Parts: sequence; structure tokens; C-alpha cells
Amino acid sequence: MKQMKLTSFISIFGLCTALFFSAFNYPAQQSSILPAADQASLYLPLLKGKKVGIVANQTSILTNTPGKHVVDFLLEEGVDLKKVFVPEHGFRGKADAGEKVDNTIDEKTGLPIISLYGNNKKPTAEQFKDLDVIIFDLQDVGIRFFTYISTMHYVMETAAENGKEVIIFDRPNPNGSYIDGPVLKEGFQSFVGMHPIPVVHGLTVGELAQMINGEKWLKGGLTANLKVIPVANWSHDKTYNLPVKPSPNLPNDLSIRLYPSTCFFEGTIVSLGRGTYFPFQVYGYPDPAFGDFTFTPVSIDGMSKTPPLQDKLCYGVDLRNEPLSHQFTLKYLMDAFQKSGKGKAFFTNYFNTLAGTDELKKMILEGKTESEIKASWQSDLEEYKAMRNKYLIYK
Repeated sequence: MKQMKLTSFISIFGLCTALFFSAFNYPAQQSSILPAADQASLYLPLLKGKKVGIVANQTSILTNTPGKHVVDFLLEEGVDLKKVFVPEHGFRGKADAGEKVDNTIDEKTGLPIISLYGNNKKPTAEQFKDLDVIIFDLQDVGIRFFTYISTMHYVMETAAENGKEVIIFDRPNPNGSYIDGPVLKEGFQSFVGMHPIPVVHGLTVGELAQMINGEKWLKGGLTANLKVIPVANWSHDKTYNLPVKPSPNLPNDLSIRLYPSTCFFEGTIVSLGRGTYFPFQVYGYPDPAFGDFTFTPVSIDGMSKTPPLQDKLCYGVDLRNEPLSHQFTLKYLMDAFQKSGKGKAFFTNYFNTLAGTDELKKMILEGKTESEIKASWQSDLEEYKAMRNKYLIYK
């Protein structure tokens, strides 16, 4: 697989459109699906005469004008855009997972770029002081531990505390056709899991924002003044191929589909391919018992500067031939656990944080089968699905 580097945007980033649209399988039949950003008539009237901030990154593009960033479009339309807030991975989407993102000034527009990843995950009242409305336009992947939804939570919370409007520019969920995994339990909240939802939650960011409001999950039970601009011509049973990679280590559609299954390796001694050009699509460890496929994680600027097991030959399994219909499974995790022979030492302290519960680790250590483990969270999933139904925007 060839290395794909995001360089610079056309307009605000000067990015070559061809790179974006070759990085993912973006079929012509998707042209009828219109994310909110492509439906200006629904939101420009809401912004007239208002001072506006936006949460945006490299995914915040207009798909019906390939390569045009929503920030450029808003400025061209005369919107009084004051500042841009950016999540994990930054405005260009090149910062490593967990890497601190600094405040800066956008050279193209002169707009302040304010990081919401690092010491300032929640916007301050001062940062919202000169704004009337905050737009949230990030492409999510539908998995609880993807941090863009945590950023959305904090944006809604600060807005609610300071009487500001929030407008969600909704986008399709590429994992939105099903629901699975353990529901996060009380006491396991973190920035990679703030809400009592399953690993694969089956919601768009707009639907989740309505759930956050409706279930009063913001601090103090506050609710944000919320407006969701919906996606046109999309439903949960439709596939969606992302035109832009949502983060540095999700380089294609298959990585996004495998992400809920392979991300659990982040809480173990095993490599999931960070430091390769196919992260989340392989797994391995420096022990031939793990499999015949080999790879060596190396430092890759713009993807993973210091990957786990860096410069060590790893043996394992190549998942790049998995179908795009892949759904969440524990079989890779349980396979690696058995091959390791390390028992508790297979897991790191981060595993329970990712899982949102300590039960999954306990059941694996007890030798439970995948079927037994999945059966243990079915009642929680049924309760969640009943709650989810109240907030659905799409069929």
C-alpha cells in the first residue's frame, strides 16, 4: 500500500483534490448524499448578522465542490467568522494520536486557530465571549472512543453555560448501520468515552448531540441551544465512503470498518500497525507465535512519530483482505491474547478505559468465549437501542 500524505488544501489548505478522492473509495452513486455543509440554504440564514465560531478540520469540506473547505465557503458568503476551533489531530489532521495541538493563526485567512486538544479540551467562556453561535462540522466514524464526539460534548457544555447557540453540520456515520460492544459504565468516563453508549453507537454526531441534550448529560443537567442541519438522502442502512481520511491513522474505508475491532489493541502489548501505512488493518508482536505475516513499525511523520514496538519485527495477522462489510468482533483480540500466553500482562491500564468497563477484561481472563462475552452486554444494548430511537433523525 502506497504512502498517502495529506499536503495542503485547495483554498484554505491548498490540498490536491485527487489525493483526497483517491485515498478513499468514493463512488459516483454517493453524489446524491449531501452532508449539511453542502446545503447552504439551510444554514446561511441562521448565521446572518451573527458572530460565528466553527469547530473544523481537514474533513470539513463541501463534497459537491470537491476540495473546498467550509471555512473558505463561509468567508466567501460573507459570514462573520471570528475563529476556528480544532480537535485532536489539529486543523490539517496531521498530529499524532494524543499529540498536543497548539493554538496558531491560519496563514490564509488570518483567523485564530484554537486547539481543543491538549490542556484546553473544553473551550473557555472567554473563548466564546465574542461569539453568538458555534458550528460543529467534523466527520466522525461512529465509535465511542473516537474523540471528536468528546470535543462536541465540551463545545455544547460551554455553549450551554454561556448562552451560545450550537449548530451541528451533520455528516453520515460510516459505521452507522449497526450497534455493538459494551456500554460504558459509571466510573469509566474519560476523553475516549464520556457517555453511557456502546462502542459502536449507531448515531451521527447530530443524533448524538440530541441524545446528550435529551438525556441531560452536560454538567449540571444543562441543555444547549441546539440546531442540527441534517444530511440529505442518507439513512443508516446506506454505506458511506469517506472522501477524506478522518485522522492520520485511518487512511481508508477498511481501516474505519476495522477500527472498533482493532482499536482494543491500544490497551495491550500488541501493535495494531501504527508506524505502517496500514494501521488498524494488521496486528502483531515480536514473537513468531503470533502469525506468519510480518511488519516493522517505524516513525512516520504525519502518521505516527513514535509508534509502539518501533523498529521491532512483529509477527501477526494481515486483515487487509477483510470485506468492507466487516462488523465489530473480539476474535482478533482474543486470538492475540491466547497466542501471547501472558495472562494479565497482555493488558495495559488503558484497556478498561477503552472498553468503558472492567468486565470485558475479566471475562477474557476467565476464558469466556466471544459468544458468552457478547451475550453479557445484550440487555444493556436493548436498553440503549430504546433510548437511541428517541433521537434518530434518519431511518
